[in-house]
Amino acid sequence: MYPEEDALDIPISALEHFSYCPRQCGLIHLEQTFEENLFTIRGQLAHERVDAGGDTVAAGIRTARDVPVWSERLGLRGKADLVEFRKTGPFPVEYKVGPRRGTHADLQLCAQALCLEEMLDVVVPAGAIFSHSLRRRFEVAFTVDLRAITERVIVDIRAMLNNQRLPAAPNDARCPNCSLLNACIPWVVSEPDRIRGLQGALFRPMSLPDA
Repeated sequence: MYPEEDALDIPISALEHFSYCPRQCGLIHLEQTFEENLFTIRGQLAHERVDAGGDTVAAGIRTARDVPVWSERLGLRGKADLVEFRKTGPFPVEYKVGPRRGTHADLQLCAQALCLEEMLDVVVPAGAIFSHSLRRRFEVAFTVDLRAITERVIVDIRAMLNNQRLPAAPNDARCPNCSLLNACIPWVVSEPDRIRGLQGALFRPMSLPDA
């Protein structure tokens, strides 16, 4: 169980945000900032289609959608897009719009598995990321290393939320496609000298015209 003074539940979605960009995670989960762009709208539409499917049974496998999951031990809460209840145990599936880039979403999926293990007292060895753009699944094994990384990111996110401190802006190749670009303004906040200059200009007394 996480310490009492850190008793703050972490949204499972925050893990992918933090892995991709800690500042993006801070803007969303610290400052409650969220803006739409083409990618976020596509993602919402894709998840709506998944959630609208309802629970099904096919080939002896029950499939549940939009499943609430949580962990008291880790202080996590969220939802799994889809869980297949196989004979070998629960198999969570996370839906993503774009192609698979890196392992950021794997942490979110692993967190869902950790929740399911605690809730159902079972072992969840693997799950999958489904890419809408590629129309295929990428299976993810929940290895010892992935579980350790996932739990470490949870600790880092909780520290950020408890400290109420927004992470620094990266100002790199991740920024142009981020929906929070204009809220983050990485080209400004990543340059301390420029910020100090702007602050000085902001509070510079105005020159009054001669009477």
